[in-house]
Amino acid sequence: MSHPSTSRRKFLKASGAGAVLGFPAITSCQSPNSKLGVGLIGVGGRGRSHVKAVVDSKEEIIAMCDVNETNLGKALESSAPKARSYKDFREFYQKLDDIDAVVVSTTEHTHALAMLPALKAGKHVYCEKPLTRDVHECRIITEAAAKAGVQTQMGTQIHAGENYRRVVELVQSGAIGPVKEAHTWVSRAWGWQTEAEAKANKDIIYTPDTPKEGKPVPDGLDWDLWIGPAPFREFHDFYFPGPRWYRWWDFGNGTMSDLGSHRNDLAWWALKLDAPLTIEPLSGPEPHHDIAPASMSVKYTFGERGDLPAVEHTWYQGAEKPQIWKDGKIPQWGNGTLFIGEEGMVLADYGKHILLPEDKFANFERPKPWIDPSPGQQEEWILACKGEGPKPLCEFPYSGPLTEANHLGNVAYRAGKKLEWDAKSMKFPNAPEAEKFLGRDYREGWKLS
Repeated sequence: MSHPSTSRRKFLKASGAGAVLGFPAITSCQSPNSKLGVGLIGVGGRGRSHVKAVVDSKEEIIAMCDVNETNLGKALESSAPKARSYKDFREFYQKLDDIDAVVVSTTEHTHALAMLPALKAGKHVYCEKPLTRDVHECRIITEAAAKAGVQTQMGTQIHAGENYRRVVELVQSGAIGPVKEAHTWVSRAWGWQTEAEAKANKDIIYTPDTPKEGKPVPDGLDWDLWIGPAPFREFHDFYFPGPRWYRWWDFGNGTMSDLGSHRNDLAWWALKLDAPLTIEPLSGPEPHHDIAPASMSVKYTFGERGDLPAVEHTWYQGAEKPQIWKDGKIPQWGNGTLFIGEEGMVLADYGKHILLPEDKFANFERPKPWIDPSPGQQEEWILACKGEGPKPLCEFPYSGPLTEANHLGNVAYRAGKKLEWDAKSMKFPNAPEAEKFLGRDYREGWKLS
């Protein structure tokens, strides 16, 4: 986003969208060249980058909302002093006639509630990853987006990178043959663990258990609003500021839903994955009632997809790694995704990838790139909202099912057994008792409707 105009020109040229023809202008802007009226919910943390993206794209910030007065004040002063301001996004939604698009960067447990009113009002929506806190919310948001027919995007920034595009092309072109096995691992180990493990894993804050007593709420923070739909608990710096909150089941789903949005995205994209048939926990500590695990692993099975064979995809976090990694048969990268095909392998990280075995592919001629470059996650969405570009690649029809699958990994871990998933009915035929982990009831005064 450091050179928005240059990126924009390259994107339009590469996508054949140099003219507006072919891309419907479905916003309430007066014309595709009008400024987009944007409202932002959550303007601290990741939200700051979205404020900057809207400013850099020369759109108009109409309103901002944040439960933290300090963050809200700084954003207003630096970027949009004339914008309307709110603490409670329920009040933000009382006036929408001058807003075309909404950006949501709140804590994960309020994403769905902050998005649904915008979708129902026919506004374009950008939401930070993960899309929602749980499977139930994710299905509601995905279906609402489909009904609204607006432009949507989940903030999976790495999806806009060139490296992922080249890996997807390698796998989908058949460079390593049919893929029936894939592995994704991340070294981050933040969550429930022993003090010694936390020290070894360089956790940002050791979280031994649920605090028995609260601490004073920081000045400017409306803690009750921050809690929102979750069961109320006293403030503690174990929960706030971010990213400390994401390890608590009430507020997030740990490393799986956070980094899974980025890391599992590559396998999801390259292998054209859909709803898993089964989800099986392979390792991890006994589930804690309140805190997501630091280390765990879970295996998904997917059926045939068109001419693609059935495939197993396994996720590992923290201390867990694939056996082929432990045996030293591949480079021991700290984070990565490994595609194992019948004729070779592709190992990829965020910014690099290699074909294995290297000697076999020494003279390999790569496929000609066919996935167009992106001007960046935010700009990609903004252009689509204005009718100047194609649909964003992480639109909710794509990122919704990805988010569901990530959450299902945690559901299987918490249930402690292999689950058979009926995606249409959202049921586990072999384990109905695990369905309690698919969603939750909301605190009084909050609802998703």
